[in-house]
Amino acid sequence: MPITLTPAALDHVRRFLGGRPDAALRFGVKRTGCSGWGYVVDLAEGERPGDTRFDVEGVAIVVDADSLPLVDGTEIDYRQQGLNRAFAFANPQATAECGCGESFTTRPEHA
Repeated sequence: MPITLTPAALDHVRRFLGGRPDAALRFGVKRTGCSGWGYVVDLAEGERPGDTRFDVEGVAIVVDADSLPLVDGTEIDYRQQGLNRAFAFANPQATAECGCGESFTTRPEHA
C-alpha cells in the first residue's frame, strides 16, 4: 500500500522541500518511546539502496526497507492544535499507541 499525504501535509512538505528537485521526504521509524516505535520524518537528499519511493502529487517520499513493513499504508497529516503544529499519522500497521501519540506498537511479527 502507498504512503499518502493529506492536503495539509502535502502543502507543508512542499514548503519544507523548497522546490528542490532532488529532495524528498524520508519517512521511517526508530525504536523509542513507551510503545516501541517512533516515527522519523526528515529531508532525504536522494535515495539509498533498498529504499521504496512513493510519489504524491510531485512530492517524493522514501522509506527504508526495515521501516516499510511498520508504516506501509500510513496516511501522513499535518495538524494545528492551538499554537502547536505537527505531523500526525494514521498507520494501519499500528495496534496501539502511547497516550501522547509519539510511539506505537505493531503486530508481533513486526517487533
